[in-house]
Amino acid sequence: MFVIGGIQKTTLVDFPNKVAAIVFTQGCNFRCGYCHNPSLINFGLPLDDATHNDVIAKNEIMKQTSDFFSFLQSRIGKLDGVVITGGEPTLQSGLYDFIKEIKQMGFDVKLDTNGSNPQVVEHLINDNLLDYIAMDIKAPLEKYDIITCTKINKNNILKSIELIKNSTVDYEFRTTILKSQLSLDDFEKIGQMIKGAKRYYLQKFVSSKILDKNLINEQTYSNEEFDKICKNLKKYVKFVDYR
Repeated sequence: MFVIGGIQKTTLVDFPNKVAAIVFTQGCNFRCGYCHNPSLINFGLPLDDATHNDVIAKNEIMKQTSDFFSFLQSRIGKLDGVVITGGEPTLQSGLYDFIKEIKQMGFDVKLDTNGSNPQVVEHLINDNLLDYIAMDIKAPLEKYDIITCTKINKNNILKSIELIKNSTVDYEFRTTILKSQLSLDDFEKIGQMIKGAKRYYLQKFVSSKILDKNLINEQTYSNEEFDKICKNLKKYVKFVDYR
């Protein structure tokens, strides 16, 4: 089963150095208040009430994936790759086969993940189905449950970090930042957590369509503060920047 929550036909910024399409999967096991795709959080099809009928729902899922691959076929030679994001893609039981078909068509694949399912990521890496991985680092481990508003298996987060760092797949770690959630000391702890990583991006919180409306007026750090944070983190990570 692979449930598509949305498609963006072209992006020039989400897959480094490639022109790509984006597939948004439906469903996430985290509930981060600043999530800018809140409509993708709940599981199930983002369709009308008719899809409560299992047969209709399954047929619609098949139609979604079929339509996407028809679109992708028409973009051979025009697109370099596909970004699979969410939601949380590793929750989709059909993720492996979906990516395998994309790869067989000659496209590169970038996976966005929260790192909660290292076994899925490992399987994809071992079978050479990924060309780039972007993993969200939500916070230092002791703050994960607070930021994600869920009970997290923190060992899985650490396993994913080490798995990605030690793979041959290109990657980045990244953190979305609200000033009220992450202190300067927290960045020090994150740096230690991902020590030796190739690339780490600090992402400015953007107040727009988010899950928790109480955060709508929250602020992120200033550029000057980000400069200092990045400079300090470079003792842990080879490349650090903010965006």
